[in-house]
Amino acid sequence: MIVEIEGVPVHLAHPDELQVKWVGQEEVLRQLLASWLVVDERDVPMNPRLVGKPGVGKTTLAYAAASRLGREVYIMQATVDTRPEDLIVQPVIEGPGKLKYVASPLATAMLRGGVAILDEGNRMSEKSWASLAPLLDARRYVESIVAGVKIKAHPLFRIVCTMNDDSSTFDLPEYIHSRLQPQILIDFPERDEELAILKENLPFAEDKMLEYVTEFLQMAHAAEERYTVRDGISITRYALKLMASAELVGHEREAVHFAIRHVLGEEALRYARRR
Repeated sequence: MIVEIEGVPVHLAHPDELQVKWVGQEEVLRQLLASWLVVDERDVPMNPRLVGKPGVGKTTLAYAAASRLGREVYIMQATVDTRPEDLIVQPVIEGPGKLKYVASPLATAMLRGGVAILDEGNRMSEKSWASLAPLLDARRYVESIVAGVKIKAHPLFRIVCTMNDDSSTFDLPEYIHSRLQPQILIDFPERDEELAILKENLPFAEDKMLEYVTEFLQMAHAAEERYTVRDGISITRYALKLMASAELVGHEREAVHFAIRHVLGEEALRYARRR
């Protein structure tokens, strides 16, 4: 799709379509949806940030919330190399001496009235964040220096930023931190919720294996390890593949232990029940 902005044709990105479902922790879903509400014609939606350890489901939560609103979802992956033009509009060579302008997923969501998920936003530099400052306050626009246009956000546009709480990220500039509110913390799920997540992602696995992996994860959480349900899904998936081979058919526990060792490392086996 192409739209014209101030006389400049801009090619739009395609929305993301994921087969994901948010399981459990309804309270954080409620908090996210509440932050996007507009309660008066003079009100504006907030720009929440989802904070938690890698693998706890921040992106899944954001996608599920957007889907509940029935909106198109656009995921923008942030990295240390993300430039301001990557966030807004990029020029692309279309032919000899000819350029076309391509909107980022974020800018496309602004134009289409969709939901933008800025994934792992605290990996970006301050220069990139600065280009989004007008979008994150009452002005709700961005300016593309490359294309020479100003893009105003559709009234239905919403944004959420996910952030990992690890050491591989930048500290947010204060003027951005104050714009990305509220902060919604995503913690490890409770045992029943974690088991339900494994069942949702691996409906073809036997309950016995899923319960064993859930017990492993809960033991790790109690010891404040950073292992997450994403790790549990990888462990279970690998164990199932091992059992499908000729070597470990009928040996669920051995398959899970082997998978733990090769997904998380030997030290993770301390949380695996031996008997």
